[in-house]
Amino acid sequence: VQLQASGGGLVQAGGFMRLSCVASGRTITRDLMGWFRQAPGKEREFVAAITWSGESTYYADSVKGRFTVSRDNAKNTVYLQMNSLKPGDTAVYYCGDMVGWGPHYYNDYKKYDYWGQGTLVTVSS
Repeated sequence: VQLQASGGGLVQAGGFMRLSCVASGRTITRDLMGWFRQAPGKEREFVAAITWSGESTYYADSVKGRFTVSRDNAKNTVYLQMNSLKPGDTAVYYCGDMVGWGPHYYNDYKKYDYWGQGTLVTVSS
């Protein structure tokens, strides 16, 4: 399985950005998918997750109301729409694929089976 994350870059505070994560080598239509991020010197932290049907979504408190996670199973792709970006959102963003665990573990990065290579998001003040 390969997860290819893209869409990162440099944006000013208050701006927006859309990340994509395309899966290949495996169909993710039955998997919970998550987004995590890691800033320099910090641990990887949960950002958002979405169940296989898209019926349920989960967000970290720090991004709730600003970020939206979605998916297109026909394209084997997950998205993260990020609005009202802040300098504190600067990090490498990773998408993860959870195969064997239930949605209760959506914010536990250790329960994810596959990871993309990450895409850097830099928000300038």
